[in-house]
Amino acid sequence: MDLQGKVAIVTGGASGLGRGTAEAYVAKGAKVAIFDMNEDNAKEVIDQLGADNVAFWKVNVADEDSVKDAVAGVVEKFGALHICNNFAGIGNACKTFGKKGVFPLDQYQFVINVNLVGTFNVSRFAAEAMSKNEAFNADGGRGVIINTASVAGYEGQVGQVAYSASKGGVIGMTVPMARDLASYGIRVNTIVPGLIHTPLFEALPEQAYQSLESSVCYPPRLGQPSEIAHLSVFIAENDYLNAECIRLDGAIRMQPR
Repeated sequence: MDLQGKVAIVTGGASGLGRGTAEAYVAKGAKVAIFDMNEDNAKEVIDQLGADNVAFWKVNVADEDSVKDAVAGVVEKFGALHICNNFAGIGNACKTFGKKGVFPLDQYQFVINVNLVGTFNVSRFAAEAMSKNEAFNADGGRGVIINTASVAGYEGQVGQVAYSASKGGVIGMTVPMARDLASYGIRVNTIVPGLIHTPLFEALPEQAYQSLESSVCYPPRLGQPSEIAHLSVFIAENDYLNAECIRLDGAIRMQPR
């Protein structure tokens, strides 16, 4: 896929991995629709990249009407939809059972609802919009969905049971969703990040930050949002890459704690 003139939805695009990916797409000539809850951060991105290139929709990814209306708005504004990156997500830390008792069910369901249901919710409406595109290559390609999991989906740590379940679900959706959408020329892939330096890490004490860096095999550092963005661009551009979950983690394998 040639990204020049294409249109992308980036959930969680106002910060972190999503912002980095929005920047990379605009640099390649694409238009970006940010789906996020943080309007102030989104305005910063628009000021940086230009209102002609980026637009913002305040979207709750787990809410059906919110997503449906926003996707329709993107198509109305930009004329089509070719790429969907799902970065929006949350996490918590709670054991299945511990000193504080059992894991509160509402807290477990909240993480699943945002990370897993939200990813599916955006993907299904994005796929519907992509199916209406004219094919942009000889293979009948019409779009690509790029979801985001986590290495915790493979080897979650103590207290990550909800987060790991949600990200494991995203990994598990990859192949069947790609098969569901193959006849429409829509590819589906999943990025599986390790420890990536987002604003969340800024508040950590230096010793804790260095400990995290040393846990990465090579390079012995945290990844950068620009490296996730680079992979997103590669996935979008490479028309033969489909139904894959790609770890980008410096060879880290998470320990129990």
